[in-house]
Amino acid sequence: MSHANLIAGEWVKGQDAVPNINPSDTADVIGDYDRASAAQVEDAIAAARAAAHAWARTTVQQRADLLDKVGTEILARRAELGDLLAREEGKTLAEATGEATRAGMIFKFFAGECLRIPGERLGSVRPGIDIEITREPVGVIGLITPWNFPIAIPAWKMAPALAYGNCVIIKPAELVSGSAWALADIIHRAGFPAGVFNLVMGRGSVVGEKLVTDPRIDAISFTGSVPTGQSILAKAAGRGAKVQLEMGGKNPLVVLADADMDTAVRVALDGAFFQTGQRCTASSRLIVEEAVHDKFVGALTEAMRKQVVDDARKPGTTIGPVVDQSQLDQDLRYIDIGQKEGARLVIGGERLNREKSGFYLAPALFDATRNDMRINREEIFGPVASVIPVRDYDEALSVANDTTFGLCSGIVTTSLKKAAHFRRNAETGMVMVNLPTAGVDYHVPFGGRKGSSYGSREQGRYAVEFYTQVKTAYVMQS
Repeated sequence: MSHANLIAGEWVKGQDAVPNINPSDTADVIGDYDRASAAQVEDAIAAARAAAHAWARTTVQQRADLLDKVGTEILARRAELGDLLAREEGKTLAEATGEATRAGMIFKFFAGECLRIPGERLGSVRPGIDIEITREPVGVIGLITPWNFPIAIPAWKMAPALAYGNCVIIKPAELVSGSAWALADIIHRAGFPAGVFNLVMGRGSVVGEKLVTDPRIDAISFTGSVPTGQSILAKAAGRGAKVQLEMGGKNPLVVLADADMDTAVRVALDGAFFQTGQRCTASSRLIVEEAVHDKFVGALTEAMRKQVVDDARKPGTTIGPVVDQSQLDQDLRYIDIGQKEGARLVIGGERLNREKSGFYLAPALFDATRNDMRINREEIFGPVASVIPVRDYDEALSVANDTTFGLCSGIVTTSLKKAAHFRRNAETGMVMVNLPTAGVDYHVPFGGRKGSSYGSREQGRYAVEFYTQVKTAYVMQS
């Protein structure tokens, strides 16, 4: 089945199409998804610009009703959407259904936020003058989304953009066009005016480049790799567009000597390896006090042995395949780099064969690593984690902060004092105490520091900062 692009309220056939391949079974083609031409991207931008004025002036109730309708359908179809997501991206069916549920709740949340757009009325320092501070839509927003959360991340960008009165053009990652297309279909049938929401699939060099460089695009929100994010920032900010970037992490999980070991193993296993480690919030650096190092590594190794790596939709699977051959090659390359650097491969790291041909990799755990090794400096984005032994809490905190990234950090401890100190001094946008670094709520801000993020936060009420612009009006009293 061929899936077209959505431009100006119509489904438009692209210049060509690419097959969407199931990473659990490479013989399974989910469908063909059209690539938009440069001219079609131009058409989408023109449609969004034409719709922007009227959409910005719709009532908050109109926008709330439409967003709520979208959220209701997503939740009603969460099992179906979860199955599609697991089939095209490779996370387990439970993880995929949970992500679809989250997408529905995001639209429901921003339906409510339509009715709570903040503003202020202040008195002037001059007599006889009133001041009103209001928030207005930015205009036309270009959204560029990644493959690892193919419905949740598009949802947490689309929903606030639409809620605050902006028009949207989204380019999803080509690997996972299916989830974005299904979401676009739901939005289209909900009744949004033509041009308010547009889906243009295809290559970053064609679709993404046009969105980033076209002066009619007022803002760009991007989630993906550091090099691509830096390129987008230079091009879009250089022409005066608003830019929001989420670019990954090298997240530390600190395990102290006083930690409950069962909690430490559960938290590390989840954060490092579930969803195949393909999360920007994954715990890729496990920083462990020497006093419990051997016990922790032994217990985590045993927990890893019990994991079932198989077809994402197969009952009993706990870890699905890597998303594609390119990502698998990258994971294997870093596993080789780690061994050449002198790290000890404790378990995993080998290509696995299953009943059907897929991109299966045994989750890998390195021990005896140093924080200056490449496997601890560069984002691998797969089921690969490294143990870094440290003497005490002070060294653990120092190592945790010694990275160019700053998305999320975690600590496992029974000490309230050390937990509080870590929360204050961890140089990250998010901190987890006795919880996996991966796993966040939909109604609170998401984002990091340093090389992980640029611009204002995503999600929750903080999304208003990016998707609106402030106007200050002075009014002389009669």
